[in-house]
Amino acid sequence: MTEQIVLRKPFLIALVTLLQVTVAPLVAVGSLLATMAICNVPFDRKYGVLASLVMALGALLLPSPKSFGSQMMVGRAPLVFSTLLRWAILVLILLLIGYATKFSEEFSRLVTLTWALVTPAGLLLSALMLHELMRRVLHDEASARRAILAGCNETSQSLAHRIRTTPELGMRIEGFFDDRGRERLGVNEEVVLLGRLSELATFVRAKSVDVIFIALPIRHIARVLELLDDLRDTTASIYYVPDLFMFDLIQARTGEISGIPVVAMCETPFYGYRGVVKRLFDIVVSSLCLVVLSPLLLAVALLVKFSSPGPVIFKQRRYGLDGHEIHIYKFRSMVVMEDGASVTQARKDDERITPIGRFLRRSSLDELPQLLNVLQGDMSLVGPRPHAVAHNEQYRKLIKGYMIRHKVLPGITGLAQVNGCRGETSRIEEMQARVQYDLEYLRRWSALLDLKILFLTLVNVFRDEKAY
Repeated sequence: MTEQIVLRKPFLIALVTLLQVTVAPLVAVGSLLATMAICNVPFDRKYGVLASLVMALGALLLPSPKSFGSQMMVGRAPLVFSTLLRWAILVLILLLIGYATKFSEEFSRLVTLTWALVTPAGLLLSALMLHELMRRVLHDEASARRAILAGCNETSQSLAHRIRTTPELGMRIEGFFDDRGRERLGVNEEVVLLGRLSELATFVRAKSVDVIFIALPIRHIARVLELLDDLRDTTASIYYVPDLFMFDLIQARTGEISGIPVVAMCETPFYGYRGVVKRLFDIVVSSLCLVVLSPLLLAVALLVKFSSPGPVIFKQRRYGLDGHEIHIYKFRSMVVMEDGASVTQARKDDERITPIGRFLRRSSLDELPQLLNVLQGDMSLVGPRPHAVAHNEQYRKLIKGYMIRHKVLPGITGLAQVNGCRGETSRIEEMQARVQYDLEYLRRWSALLDLKILFLTLVNVFRDEKAY
Protein backbone atom coordinates (compact mmCIF):
# COMPACT_ATOMS: atom_id res chain seq x y z
CA MET A 1 0.00 0.00 0.00
CA THR A 2 2.72 2.48 0.89
CA GLU A 3 4.47 1.99 -2.43
CA GLN A 4 1.43 3.37 -4.32
CA ILE A 5 1.53 6.55 -2.27
CA VAL A 6 5.26 7.09 -2.59
CA LEU A 7 5.11 6.73 -6.37
CA ARG A 8 3.17 9.98 -6.56
CA LYS A 9 6.51 11.71 -5.91
CA PRO A 10 8.89 10.05 -8.38
CA PHE A 11 11.72 12.54 -7.90
CA LEU A 12 11.78 12.14 -4.12
CA ILE A 13 11.51 8.37 -4.26
CA ALA A 14 14.45 8.26 -6.70
CA LEU A 15 16.49 10.61 -4.52
CA VAL A 16 15.87 8.79 -1.25
CA THR A 17 16.43 5.40 -2.90
CA LEU A 18 19.79 6.64 -4.17
CA LEU A 19 20.69 7.84 -0.66
CA GLN A 20 19.69 4.47 0.78
CA VAL A 21 22.04 2.60 -1.53
CA THR A 22 25.02 4.98 -1.33
CA VAL A 23 25.10 6.64 2.10
CA ALA A 24 25.92 3.58 4.23
CA PRO A 25 28.75 2.31 1.96
CA LEU A 26 30.20 5.85 1.75
CA VAL A 27 30.09 6.13 5.55
CA ALA A 28 31.95 2.80 5.86
CA VAL A 29 34.63 3.83 3.33
CA GLY A 30 34.92 7.30 4.89
CA SER A 31 35.37 5.72 8.31
CA LEU A 32 38.16 3.52 6.90
CA LEU A 33 39.98 6.51 5.42
CA ALA A 34 39.60 8.50 8.66
CA THR A 35 40.92 5.60 10.74
CA MET A 36 43.95 5.23 8.43
CA ALA A 37 44.68 8.94 8.71
CA ILE A 38 44.50 8.88 12.51
CA CYS A 39 46.76 5.80 12.66
CA ASN A 40 49.21 7.33 10.12
CA VAL A 41 48.78 4.41 7.71
CA PRO A 42 49.21 5.38 4.02
CA PHE A 43 46.48 4.59 1.51
CA ASP A 44 47.97 2.19 -1.02
CA ARG A 45 46.77 -0.43 -3.50
CA LYS A 46 45.69 -3.05 -0.96
CA TYR A 47 43.56 -0.53 0.94
CA GLY A 48 42.12 0.58 -2.39
CA VAL A 49 41.01 -3.02 -2.96
CA LEU A 50 39.52 -3.12 0.54
CA ALA A 51 37.64 0.16 -0.03
CA SER A 52 36.27 -1.16 -3.33
CA LEU A 53 35.10 -4.37 -1.64
CA VAL A 54 33.45 -2.39 1.15
CA MET A 55 31.67 -0.16 -1.37
CA ALA A 56 30.41 -3.12 -3.42
CA LEU A 57 29.39 -5.31 -0.48
CA GLY A 58 28.00 -2.31 1.38
CA ALA A 59 25.66 -1.45 -1.48
CA LEU A 60 24.30 -5.01 -1.34
CA LEU A 61 24.21 -5.63 2.42
CA LEU A 62 23.93 -2.35 4.30
CA PRO A 63 20.68 -0.93 2.81
CA SER A 64 17.57 -2.37 4.47
CA PRO A 65 16.07 -5.37 2.62
CA LYS A 66 12.58 -4.04 3.42
CA SER A 67 10.56 -2.26 0.78
CA PHE A 68 10.78 1.52 0.72
CA GLY A 69 7.31 2.06 2.17
CA SER A 70 7.87 -0.48 4.94
CA GLN A 71 11.01 1.33 6.06
CA MET A 72 9.03 4.50 6.67
CA MET A 73 7.06 2.80 9.44
CA VAL A 74 9.77 0.69 11.08
CA GLY A 75 10.66 1.58 14.68
CA ARG A 76 14.04 2.93 15.74
CA ALA A 77 14.99 -0.11 17.86
CA PRO A 78 14.55 -2.63 14.99
CA LEU A 79 16.39 -0.20 12.70
CA VAL A 80 19.38 -0.05 15.09
CA PHE A 81 19.51 -3.84 15.46
CA SER A 82 19.16 -4.39 11.71
CA THR A 83 21.98 -1.93 10.96
CA LEU A 84 24.35 -3.56 13.45
CA LEU A 85 23.52 -7.04 12.20
CA ARG A 86 24.13 -6.14 8.54
CA TRP A 87 27.46 -4.52 9.47
CA ALA A 88 28.49 -7.66 11.39
CA ILE A 89 27.66 -9.81 8.34
CA LEU A 90 29.72 -7.53 6.08
CA VAL A 91 32.74 -7.69 8.41
CA LEU A 92 32.40 -11.49 8.63
CA ILE A 93 32.42 -11.77 4.82
CA LEU A 94 35.53 -9.56 4.61
CA LEU A 95 37.28 -11.75 7.19
CA LEU A 96 36.42 -14.89 5.24
CA ILE A 97 37.72 -13.33 2.02
CA GLY A 98 40.92 -12.26 3.79
CA TYR A 99 41.39 -15.74 5.27
CA ALA A 100 40.75 -17.51 1.95
CA THR A 101 43.14 -15.27 -0.01
CA LYS A 102 45.79 -15.05 2.76
CA PHE A 103 45.60 -11.29 2.17
CA SER A 104 44.54 -10.29 5.69
CA GLU A 105 48.14 -10.31 6.99
CA GLU A 106 48.93 -7.35 4.74
CA PHE A 107 46.66 -4.99 6.70
CA SER A 108 47.33 -3.13 9.92
CA ARG A 109 45.44 -4.92 12.71
CA LEU A 110 45.09 -1.65 14.61
CA VAL A 111 43.41 -0.03 11.61
CA THR A 112 41.07 -2.92 10.81
CA LEU A 113 40.02 -3.54 14.42
CA THR A 114 39.45 0.17 15.14
CA TRP A 115 37.55 0.57 11.88
CA ALA A 116 35.31 -2.44 12.60
CA LEU A 117 34.42 -1.09 16.07
CA VAL A 118 34.03 2.60 15.21
CA THR A 119 32.10 2.39 11.92
CA PRO A 120 28.78 1.18 13.44
CA ALA A 121 28.40 4.55 15.19
CA GLY A 122 28.50 6.37 11.84
CA LEU A 123 26.19 3.82 10.23
CA LEU A 124 23.65 4.18 13.04
CA LEU A 125 23.75 7.98 12.87
CA SER A 126 23.28 8.02 9.08
CA ALA A 127 20.52 5.38 9.23
CA LEU A 128 18.58 7.32 11.85
CA MET A 129 19.01 10.60 9.96
CA LEU A 130 17.87 9.02 6.69
CA HIS A 131 14.94 7.43 8.50
CA GLU A 132 13.87 10.83 9.83
CA LEU A 133 14.40 12.41 6.42
CA MET A 134 12.01 9.92 4.85
CA ARG A 135 9.35 10.72 7.43
CA ARG A 136 9.67 14.52 7.10
CA VAL A 137 9.99 14.82 3.32
CA LEU A 138 7.40 12.24 2.31
CA HIS A 139 4.71 13.21 4.83
CA ASP A 140 2.76 15.96 3.12
CA GLU A 141 -0.87 16.53 4.16
CA ALA A 142 -1.57 18.73 1.14
CA SER A 143 -0.98 15.82 -1.24
CA ALA A 144 -2.63 13.14 0.92
CA ARG A 145 -4.94 10.82 -1.02
CA ARG A 146 -8.64 10.84 -0.15
CA ALA A 147 -9.86 7.40 0.93
CA ILE A 148 -13.25 5.85 1.75
CA LEU A 149 -14.25 2.43 3.08
CA ALA A 150 -17.07 0.24 1.80
CA GLY A 151 -18.43 -1.65 4.78
CA CYS A 152 -18.34 -0.53 8.40
CA ASN A 153 -17.11 -3.39 10.59
CA GLU A 154 -14.27 -4.33 12.91
CA THR A 155 -11.87 -4.82 10.02
CA SER A 156 -12.56 -1.51 8.29
CA GLN A 157 -12.63 0.49 11.53
CA SER A 158 -9.29 -0.99 12.54
CA LEU A 159 -7.85 -0.14 9.12
CA ALA A 160 -9.18 3.43 9.33
CA HIS A 161 -7.64 3.86 12.78
CA ARG A 162 -4.23 2.67 11.57
CA ILE A 163 -4.33 4.99 8.56
CA ARG A 164 -5.23 7.98 10.74
CA THR A 165 -2.42 7.22 13.20
CA THR A 166 0.17 6.58 10.47
CA PRO A 167 0.58 9.86 8.59
CA GLU A 168 3.46 8.39 6.56
CA LEU A 169 0.83 6.49 4.55
CA GLY A 170 -0.24 9.80 3.01
CA MET A 171 -4.00 9.13 3.15
CA ARG A 172 -6.99 10.93 4.64
CA ILE A 173 -10.07 8.89 5.56
CA GLU A 174 -13.30 10.58 4.44
CA GLY A 175 -15.72 8.04 5.93
CA PHE A 176 -17.65 4.78 5.50
CA PHE A 177 -20.41 3.47 3.25
CA ASP A 178 -22.73 0.81 4.64
CA ASP A 179 -26.35 -0.29 4.17
CA ARG A 180 -26.90 -0.42 7.94
CA GLY A 181 -27.71 2.61 10.05
CA ARG A 182 -25.69 3.99 12.95
CA GLU A 183 -27.86 2.33 15.63
CA ARG A 184 -27.62 -1.10 14.01
CA LEU A 185 -23.89 -0.74 13.57
CA GLY A 186 -23.49 0.38 17.19
CA VAL A 187 -20.97 3.11 16.34
CA ASN A 188 -20.55 6.58 17.86
CA GLU A 189 -20.50 9.99 16.20
CA GLU A 190 -16.77 9.75 15.49
CA VAL A 191 -17.50 7.22 12.73
CA VAL A 192 -18.54 9.21 9.65
CA LEU A 193 -21.22 7.40 7.61
CA LEU A 194 -21.37 8.85 4.08
CA GLY A 195 -24.26 6.80 2.70
CA ARG A 196 -25.41 3.41 1.44
CA LEU A 197 -23.28 1.13 -0.73
CA SER A 198 -25.46 1.90 -3.76
CA GLU A 199 -24.43 5.58 -3.43
CA LEU A 200 -20.69 4.89 -3.28
CA ALA A 201 -19.87 5.11 -7.00
CA THR A 202 -21.68 8.44 -7.39
CA PHE A 203 -19.79 9.87 -4.39
CA VAL A 204 -16.45 8.69 -5.80
CA ARG A 205 -17.05 10.41 -9.13
CA ALA A 206 -18.35 13.63 -7.55
CA LYS A 207 -15.67 13.99 -4.86
CA SER A 208 -12.64 12.67 -6.81
CA VAL A 209 -11.87 9.96 -4.29
CA ASP A 210 -8.40 8.47 -4.75
CA VAL A 211 -8.57 5.16 -2.81
CA ILE A 212 -11.44 2.78 -2.01
CA PHE A 213 -11.14 -0.02 0.52
CA ILE A 214 -13.84 -2.67 0.12
CA ALA A 215 -14.07 -4.34 3.53
CA LEU A 216 -17.16 -6.52 3.10
CA PRO A 217 -17.14 -10.06 4.56
CA ILE A 218 -16.11 -12.91 2.29
CA ARG A 219 -19.68 -14.26 2.36
CA HIS A 220 -20.81 -11.05 0.56
CA ILE A 221 -18.53 -11.62 -2.43
CA ALA A 222 -21.46 -11.10 -4.85
CA ARG A 223 -21.94 -7.57 -3.45
CA VAL A 224 -18.21 -6.95 -3.88
CA LEU A 225 -18.46 -7.86 -7.57
CA GLU A 226 -21.36 -5.44 -7.99
CA LEU A 227 -19.33 -2.62 -6.45
CA LEU A 228 -16.38 -3.36 -8.71
CA ASP A 229 -18.69 -3.20 -11.74
CA ASP A 230 -20.13 0.16 -10.57
CA LEU A 231 -16.61 1.59 -10.11
CA ARG A 232 -15.24 0.64 -13.52
CA ASP A 233 -15.61 4.16 -14.91
CA THR A 234 -13.68 5.81 -12.05
CA THR A 235 -9.95 6.32 -11.67
CA ALA A 236 -9.85 5.40 -7.98
CA SER A 237 -7.45 2.76 -6.69
CA ILE A 238 -9.48 -0.13 -5.27
CA TYR A 239 -8.36 -2.59 -2.61
CA TYR A 240 -10.25 -5.53 -1.18
CA VAL A 241 -9.68 -6.02 2.54
CA PRO A 242 -10.73 -9.59 3.49
CA ASP A 243 -12.31 -10.05 6.90
CA LEU A 244 -9.63 -12.30 8.35
CA PHE A 245 -10.10 -11.42 12.04
CA MET A 246 -12.37 -14.47 12.33
CA PHE A 247 -9.31 -16.66 11.74
CA ASP A 248 -6.43 -17.35 14.13
CA LEU A 249 -3.63 -16.21 11.83
CA ILE A 250 0.05 -17.13 12.14
CA GLN A 251 2.42 -14.82 10.21
CA ALA A 252 -0.33 -13.68 7.81
CA ARG A 253 0.93 -11.87 4.71
CA THR A 254 0.04 -11.39 1.07
CA GLY A 255 2.01 -12.60 -1.91
CA GLU A 256 1.67 -14.18 -5.32
CA ILE A 257 2.44 -17.45 -7.08
CA SER A 258 3.14 -16.99 -10.78
CA GLY A 259 1.01 -13.85 -10.82
CA ILE A 260 -1.88 -15.33 -8.79
CA PRO A 261 -2.39 -13.34 -5.54
CA VAL A 262 -2.47 -15.41 -2.35
CA VAL A 263 -2.86 -14.64 1.36
CA ALA A 264 -0.71 -16.57 3.82
CA MET A 265 -2.87 -17.47 6.84
CA CYS A 266 -0.53 -19.87 8.64
CA GLU A 267 3.17 -19.72 7.82
CA THR A 268 6.59 -19.87 9.41
CA PRO A 269 8.07 -16.50 10.43
CA PHE A 270 11.45 -17.56 9.01
CA TYR A 271 10.94 -16.89 5.32
CA GLY A 272 13.44 -15.07 3.12
CA TYR A 273 16.25 -13.18 4.83
CA ARG A 274 14.65 -13.81 8.26
CA GLY A 275 15.58 -17.49 8.02
CA VAL A 276 19.16 -16.59 7.10
CA VAL A 277 19.43 -14.22 10.08
CA LYS A 278 18.01 -16.83 12.46
CA ARG A 279 20.28 -19.64 11.24
CA LEU A 280 23.41 -17.49 11.14
CA PHE A 281 22.77 -16.32 14.71
CA ASP A 282 22.28 -19.94 15.86
CA ILE A 283 25.50 -21.14 14.23
CA VAL A 284 27.66 -18.31 15.57
CA VAL A 285 26.31 -18.35 19.14
CA SER A 286 26.17 -22.14 19.52
CA SER A 287 29.74 -22.48 18.19
CA LEU A 288 31.03 -19.84 20.61
CA CYS A 289 29.17 -21.45 23.52
CA LEU A 290 30.58 -24.90 22.75
CA VAL A 291 34.12 -23.49 22.68
CA VAL A 292 33.77 -21.33 25.80
CA LEU A 293 31.85 -23.95 27.79
CA SER A 294 33.96 -26.94 26.75
CA PRO A 295 35.67 -27.24 30.20
CA LEU A 296 32.25 -27.15 31.89
CA LEU A 297 30.86 -29.73 29.45
CA LEU A 298 33.79 -32.04 30.18
CA ALA A 299 33.38 -31.62 33.95
CA VAL A 300 29.65 -32.38 33.82
CA ALA A 301 30.28 -35.41 31.59
CA LEU A 302 32.74 -36.81 34.14
CA LEU A 303 30.31 -36.19 37.01
CA VAL A 304 27.53 -38.04 35.19
CA LYS A 305 29.85 -40.88 34.22
CA PHE A 306 31.15 -41.60 37.72
CA SER A 307 28.03 -40.75 39.76
CA SER A 308 25.75 -43.52 38.41
CA PRO A 309 25.83 -46.38 35.89
CA GLY A 310 24.72 -45.63 32.33
CA PRO A 311 25.72 -43.49 29.36
CA VAL A 312 26.74 -39.87 29.75
CA ILE A 313 24.46 -38.62 26.97
CA PHE A 314 20.76 -39.46 26.84
CA LYS A 315 19.17 -39.39 23.38
CA GLN A 316 15.40 -39.13 22.98
CA ARG A 317 13.12 -38.96 19.93
CA ARG A 318 11.19 -35.72 19.61
CA TYR A 319 9.37 -33.83 16.87
CA GLY A 320 11.33 -31.16 15.05
CA LEU A 321 10.62 -28.84 12.12
CA ASP A 322 7.42 -29.77 10.24
CA GLY A 323 6.84 -32.67 12.63
CA HIS A 324 9.84 -34.73 11.50
CA GLU A 325 11.48 -36.87 14.16
CA ILE A 326 14.84 -35.79 15.56
CA HIS A 327 17.06 -37.07 18.37
CA ILE A 328 17.90 -34.49 21.02
CA TYR A 329 20.90 -34.79 23.34
CA LYS A 330 20.90 -34.25 27.10
CA PHE A 331 23.22 -35.14 29.92
CA ARG A 332 21.64 -38.19 31.56
CA SER A 333 19.92 -37.13 34.78
CA MET A 334 17.88 -40.27 35.55
CA VAL A 335 18.49 -43.94 36.13
CA VAL A 336 16.02 -44.72 33.31
CA MET A 337 16.06 -43.67 29.64
CA GLU A 338 12.44 -43.74 28.46
CA ASP A 339 11.83 -43.25 24.75
CA GLY A 340 8.93 -45.55 23.91
CA ALA A 341 5.19 -45.30 23.44
CA SER A 342 4.84 -44.16 27.05
CA VAL A 343 7.11 -41.58 28.73
CA THR A 344 6.52 -40.52 32.33
CA GLN A 345 7.22 -36.86 32.98
CA ALA A 346 9.62 -35.93 35.77
CA ARG A 347 7.91 -34.96 39.02
CA LYS A 348 9.05 -33.19 42.15
CA ASP A 349 11.11 -35.56 44.35
CA ASP A 350 11.12 -38.10 41.50
CA GLU A 351 13.09 -41.17 42.65
CA ARG A 352 14.34 -41.80 39.10
CA ILE A 353 16.47 -38.63 39.19
CA THR A 354 20.09 -39.17 40.24
CA PRO A 355 21.67 -36.89 42.89
CA ILE A 356 23.86 -35.13 40.32
CA GLY A 357 20.95 -35.19 37.87
CA ARG A 358 18.82 -33.17 40.27
CA PHE A 359 21.40 -30.37 40.26
CA LEU A 360 21.80 -30.56 36.48
CA ARG A 361 18.05 -30.29 35.89
CA ARG A 362 17.56 -27.43 38.35
CA SER A 363 20.42 -25.45 36.76
CA SER A 364 19.45 -26.55 33.20
CA LEU A 365 23.00 -27.80 32.65
CA ASP A 366 21.53 -31.08 31.39
CA GLU A 367 20.32 -29.18 28.31
CA LEU A 368 23.78 -27.98 27.19
CA PRO A 369 24.44 -30.88 24.76
CA GLN A 370 21.53 -29.52 22.71
CA LEU A 371 23.99 -26.90 21.47
CA LEU A 372 25.14 -29.72 19.18
CA ASN A 373 21.56 -30.12 17.97
CA VAL A 374 21.56 -26.39 17.16
CA LEU A 375 24.82 -26.65 15.26
CA GLN A 376 23.46 -29.65 13.32
CA GLY A 377 20.36 -27.68 12.34
CA ASP A 378 17.85 -29.88 14.21
CA MET A 379 17.15 -27.19 16.82
CA SER A 380 17.44 -23.46 17.39
CA LEU A 381 18.59 -21.53 20.44
CA VAL A 382 15.07 -20.11 20.82
CA GLY A 383 11.82 -21.76 19.81
CA PRO A 384 9.05 -23.98 21.16
CA ARG A 385 10.49 -26.67 23.44
CA PRO A 386 10.30 -30.12 21.81
CA HIS A 387 8.27 -32.76 23.65
CA ALA A 388 8.77 -36.52 23.65
CA VAL A 389 7.08 -38.23 20.71
CA ALA A 390 4.72 -40.05 23.10
CA HIS A 391 3.57 -36.71 24.56
CA ASN A 392 3.14 -35.17 21.11
CA GLU A 393 0.86 -37.99 20.02
CA GLN A 394 -1.15 -37.56 23.22
CA TYR A 395 -1.57 -33.77 23.15
CA ARG A 396 -2.10 -33.28 19.40
CA LYS A 397 -5.47 -35.02 19.86
CA LEU A 398 -6.45 -32.89 22.86
CA ILE A 399 -5.23 -29.35 22.04
CA LYS A 400 -6.40 -27.50 18.94
CA GLY A 401 -3.49 -26.10 16.92
CA TYR A 402 -0.90 -28.12 18.86
CA MET A 403 1.09 -29.17 15.79
CA ILE A 404 1.38 -25.58 14.44
CA ARG A 405 4.21 -25.05 16.94
CA HIS A 406 6.30 -27.36 14.72
CA LYS A 407 6.38 -24.86 11.85
CA VAL A 408 9.70 -23.66 13.30
CA LEU A 409 12.74 -25.42 14.70
CA PRO A 410 12.33 -26.41 18.36
CA GLY A 411 14.44 -24.43 20.79
CA ILE A 412 16.61 -24.95 23.84
CA THR A 413 14.50 -22.24 25.45
CA GLY A 414 11.35 -20.41 24.43
CA LEU A 415 8.71 -17.83 25.24
CA ALA A 416 6.73 -20.36 27.27
CA GLN A 417 9.72 -21.23 29.45
CA VAL A 418 10.58 -17.63 30.38
CA ASN A 419 6.93 -17.11 31.30
CA GLY A 420 6.95 -19.93 33.85
CA CYS A 421 5.58 -22.78 31.69
CA ARG A 422 8.20 -25.33 32.63
CA GLY A 423 8.33 -28.71 34.26
CA GLU A 424 5.55 -31.27 34.62
CA THR A 425 2.23 -30.72 32.82
CA SER A 426 -0.06 -32.81 35.00
CA ARG A 427 -3.17 -30.94 33.81
CA ILE A 428 -4.24 -30.30 30.22
CA GLU A 429 -4.57 -26.58 31.04
CA GLU A 430 -0.84 -26.39 31.75
CA MET A 431 0.04 -27.76 28.32
CA GLN A 432 -2.54 -25.49 26.69
CA ALA A 433 -0.86 -22.46 28.28
CA ARG A 434 2.52 -23.63 26.99
CA VAL A 435 1.16 -24.10 23.47
CA GLN A 436 -0.46 -20.63 23.51
CA TYR A 437 2.91 -19.05 24.32
CA ASP A 438 4.53 -21.07 21.52
CA LEU A 439 1.96 -19.84 18.99
CA GLU A 440 2.37 -16.29 20.27
CA TYR A 441 6.11 -16.65 19.59
CA LEU A 442 5.34 -17.58 15.97
CA ARG A 443 3.08 -14.52 15.61
CA ARG A 444 5.46 -12.02 17.22
CA TRP A 445 8.90 -13.31 16.22
CA SER A 446 11.71 -10.84 15.80
CA ALA A 447 15.45 -11.04 16.39
CA LEU A 448 14.98 -8.70 19.37
CA LEU A 449 12.43 -11.11 20.88
CA ASP A 450 14.97 -13.94 20.61
CA LEU A 451 17.58 -11.84 22.42
CA LYS A 452 15.06 -10.94 25.13
CA ILE A 453 14.17 -14.62 25.67
CA LEU A 454 17.84 -15.61 25.90
CA PHE A 455 18.48 -12.84 28.44
CA LEU A 456 15.46 -13.84 30.56
CA THR A 457 16.56 -17.47 30.39
CA LEU A 458 19.96 -16.59 31.88
CA VAL A 459 18.30 -14.45 34.56
CA ASN A 460 15.76 -17.11 35.55
CA VAL A 461 17.91 -20.23 35.25
CA PHE A 462 18.65 -20.51 38.97
CA ARG A 463 15.32 -19.11 40.16
CA ASP A 464 12.89 -21.48 38.46
CA GLU A 465 11.07 -23.54 41.10
CA LYS A 466 9.48 -25.74 38.41
CA ALA A 467 12.85 -27.11 37.28
CA TYR A 468 13.17 -30.58 38.80
